Amino acid sequence: MIGEYIKTADWKAEKHVPVIECPGQVHAGAPFVVTVAVGREIPHPNEPGHHIAWAALYFIPEGTSAAVEVARTDFAAHGETVRTTPTFSATIAIARPGTLYATAYCNLHGLWTSEHPVTLGA
Repeated sequence: MIGEYIKTADWKAEKHVPVIECPGQVHAGAPFVVTVAVGREIPHPNEPGHHIAWAALYFIPEGTSAAVEVARTDFAAHGETVRTTPTFSATIAIARPGTLYATAYCNLHGLWTSEHPVTLGA
């Protein structure tokens, strides 16, 4: 299974882990911003030989087993004149609680993931 090849770690100690930044509790149907950032605590290199190529955000509603792809972005500039920082934001609204998952791909070190549960408030 592919799961054994997707790595995870504490983002404060590992530069490859995508960090999910958003409220832990939101209101059903109300838009909120989710930011995914790789290298938040320890910057990740962004050069042709070592870079984050893409990152994606998924949501799995509680009580289901189907992941919904929310957003995905490619980081294409890794040269001397222009470089990207592997960070993106999406504004989303959810109807029920669940878990956000972020995945990022490093061209040298493969797939990395993290998760962030989101509950609904009154």
